[in-house]
Amino acid sequence: MDSNLKRKKHFRRLLSYIKPYRFAFAFAVFGMLGYAGIDTFFFANIETLIDDGLGAGNPQILVYAAIFVPAIFVIRGLFNFISTYFLSYVGFQIVTKMRQELFEHLMRLPVAYHDKVSTGDLISKITYDTQQLAEATSRAVLTLIKEGAFVIGLLGLMFYHSWQLSLVFLVIGPVIGKVVSVVSRKFREVSSKIQTAMGNVTTTAEQMINGHQVVVMFEGQKHEAERFGAVNKATRQQNMKLVNIRTVSTSVIQFIASLSLAAVLFIASFPSMIEQLTPGAFTTMLTAMIMLLRPLKQLTNVNADFQRGLAAAASIFAVLDEEQEKDTGSHQVARVRGDVTVKNLTFRYARKDTPALNDVSFHVPAGKTLALVGRSGSGKSTISNLLTRFYDYETGAIELDGVDIREYELKSLRRQFAVVSQSVTLFNDTIANNIAYGAQEQVSREAIERAIQLAYADEFINEMPLGLETIVGENGVMLSGGQRQRIAIARALLRDAPLLILDEATSALDTESERHIQAALENLQQNRTSIVIAHRLSTIEKADEILVLDHGRIVERGTHQELLALSGVYAQLHNLQVGGENGKTAD
Repeated sequence: MDSNLKRKKHFRRLLSYIKPYRFAFAFAVFGMLGYAGIDTFFFANIETLIDDGLGAGNPQILVYAAIFVPAIFVIRGLFNFISTYFLSYVGFQIVTKMRQELFEHLMRLPVAYHDKVSTGDLISKITYDTQQLAEATSRAVLTLIKEGAFVIGLLGLMFYHSWQLSLVFLVIGPVIGKVVSVVSRKFREVSSKIQTAMGNVTTTAEQMINGHQVVVMFEGQKHEAERFGAVNKATRQQNMKLVNIRTVSTSVIQFIASLSLAAVLFIASFPSMIEQLTPGAFTTMLTAMIMLLRPLKQLTNVNADFQRGLAAAASIFAVLDEEQEKDTGSHQVARVRGDVTVKNLTFRYARKDTPALNDVSFHVPAGKTLALVGRSGSGKSTISNLLTRFYDYETGAIELDGVDIREYELKSLRRQFAVVSQSVTLFNDTIANNIAYGAQEQVSREAIERAIQLAYADEFINEMPLGLETIVGENGVMLSGGQRQRIAIARALLRDAPLLILDEATSALDTESERHIQAALENLQQNRTSIVIAHRLSTIEKADEILVLDHGRIVERGTHQELLALSGVYAQLHNLQVGGENGKTAD
């Protein structure tokens, strides 16, 4: 699509956000026009003040003017308040609505989109880009209408007194228009680069903050400072480019306007023109011409604000136009039995040549436990992501209770699963709210307490001064790894889903924590279909079937004893782990 058409499309789309607040916007426009009208009216009375007051020696005119000026400025202030207040109201309403839309849309986008776009870039769009849109467009509209109306008023006043002299100012219109069109293109380019640069600043800062311990441990402060310095410098350079373009363009336009003012003064020096103009009329003309320079400068700068706002709008609309996660299924069920069948499943991630899973088939009867083992990158976690439809597979089928999971409504499908992974996500909220997070209905205090007992989390929660009302900090920073894991298990218990996915839930825990968590997981697995992705083979010895994966294929399958008897890959992994544990014991 042509860039001009895109800009027009974005502008029309932006106007659609104003529509619900059109009455408030109309009040703002009324205030702007009133403000410009009062200023024009004030300058229109300069002729009367000079000719009838000072020139004719009429002191009464000057007395009236003394009363008139404060009254004018009171009315002017009222119009200014109306315009500023209602325009700010509309601007903040739009940015709030747009941020909410963006936030909700990001939650509806597929996991594959979040894989390819940095978190910092998305946060920058929610915070910086939306704010830029509101500030730039509000300022642009305020200047465009208020100063534009003032320019029209001053030109009208000039034509009223001398249309011959006023024609000179009309000659500069096309010249200024050409300058503005050239500058607009530069504004758009630089504004777009500023959006990208701010995304890089946010991303770099976020990575340092999230990985602060790693940065300090590995003495990466200098490297991170240099990296942030580079993106920070790039942002400064782009902003300075914008300032330079704005300053140069304003100076050029004001110089052009000054040439026209000089031409007017030269023409006014002709005897025929001097005879036509009274001192008051000439003073009014001269004042209006000088006053035109300020709004012309403002109108030039408004282009920079407007282009920056459009660049921010384009950035936001690009995300809002991303296709949402597809939910084509219509099958709904309150609770499945939990029978899982996978047939000839093949899947590859975007931009990957080799498949993550290649012709995988297995069956997990309801209430049974299937364990998945293998080296990193063998496809274990991919299976759990496909079961919950975070990604859609290419060939094969996954059936839940004999129904293809693509026929299920997404919400209905995901309600059937509870997931406990090695990486536990907790919110900066109370322990009680973190455990109750995602429950399908309001849960009682008793239900939460029962879940923490089954998860063996009550022993450390009861020791805390605030108990269940303890704030866990961002991502559970106030808790140990084992404590976070037990809260995640309590959350899964409270969800009471018929299917359970355990993704290396005990791989990073000490022996004491693992003992508690293993007991909690046994409580959690009762009467549920369980799919266990295991690093420690000791945790899956009781599984009904174990699949050994390698490079996306199932290379071995059977029970723990059957696989040991094969003396294959599983037996080698088992012997390595048992040997390692015995070595630690001997030490």
